[in-house]
Order: sequence, then C-alpha cells, then structure tokens
Amino acid sequence: MSEYAVQRANMVECQLRAGRVSDPALLDAMGGIAREDFAPMALKPVAYVDEDLPFEGRVMVEPMVFARLLQFAGPGPEDYVLDIGAGLGYSSAVLGRIASAVVALESDGGLAERARKALAAAGSDNVLVVEGPLEAGYPQEAPFNLIVIQGAVASVPPALPDQLAEGGRLAAVVRSGGGLGRATIFSKRGGVVSSRAVFDAGTPYVAGFEPRQEFVF
Repeated sequence: MSEYAVQRANMVECQLRAGRVSDPALLDAMGGIAREDFAPMALKPVAYVDEDLPFEGRVMVEPMVFARLLQFAGPGPEDYVLDIGAGLGYSSAVLGRIASAVVALESDGGLAERARKALAAAGSDNVLVVEGPLEAGYPQEAPFNLIVIQGAVASVPPALPDQLAEGGRLAAVVRSGGGLGRATIFSKRGGVVSSRAVFDAGTPYVAGFEPRQEFVF
C-alpha cells in the first residue's frame, strides 16, 4: 500500500468516521478517490490533512466538512448534480461516484482544463466540466437535484435556487460576516426554498463570493 493510500484510509477512519460521517456510499467514494491526484503539486504532500487547502481562488474543503455537508445534502444514485467552483475536480469526482451525473462548473479556464485531465485519468466519465461565471450557475443544464458550492459564500447568488428541481437541495457554507460560517442546506418544496443551518465551519471564501466592502464617507 502506498503512503497516499495509507493517508487516505486514515482520513476515512480518523477524520470522517470520527466526525460522524456514516453514509456508506460517501465513505466508499472518498476512500476510493485519490485526493492527491486532484491537488496542486505543492499541496499533494498535505492532501489528506484535516484543514482547508486554498489555491488559485479555490478551496479543497477540509475532508470532514466536505463529507458532513454532503451527508446532510444526501446525494443519491438518481441525482443530477451541479458542482460550483470545482477547481481541479476532486469534489466532482467524489460526487460522480455517488450521483448519476455531475456538471463541474469552473470560471477559470486553466483550472477547468486541468480538471478535465484529472477526471479523465480517474475514470470519472459521468462528470462534465464546463466553463462560466460561478454566480450564474449553469441554467442550460438545469434543473439539478443537488447544487454544491465548493467554499464559503457571503450569500447564495439568487440565480442558483432557481436552478433546483422540485425536491432539490443546495449545500453551501454561508459566512455573512467575519466569523465562522454555517454549513447550510437549502431545499425546494412546492416551489418555495427554505434553509437550515446544520453545523459551523470556518471554510475560506470562494474567490468572488466574499462579503461586499462597504465604504463609509
């Protein structure tokens, strides 16, 4: 067993299971995807640490936070998923192991191309990498059963809930101020979107989703 494989097994047992992640499909997906293959070269040695790994305006969300958020969102084998701020594709690869199909949205063309290569190498043939502004979502492929934002946002862009199917969920860490964020699940029922905060998380912001600066004159 390689050093990375040992680290991945330890991540599952010591971070995920210890952090109350119990969904078998989720544990299997995160135990089967080589996180290091989706990390920038400089971050490969720390790919499995229990910390957020910001890079190039994106975030490899801390494994336990990512897993708990997905566990509350409840992706399933029939779900069509939009993964926003997919970066180099790790989150999309994990979601692709669980869901029917995944659209990985990236606004950075360089990251998108690297994600395509990494996902192809991982055999994630049910993940489509597309390019466009993150805050706009991907309406041409809507509706989605699940939308996941990779990193914190000051608020959820209004275009995104409109792209949820009936019964759909949106999962994000919402940080409206400078303190901890709240991992939040938005659900669409009868055309109405409601939300519930499920746990605290200090996840970094996705570039472009930070709180707006207010100027005082």
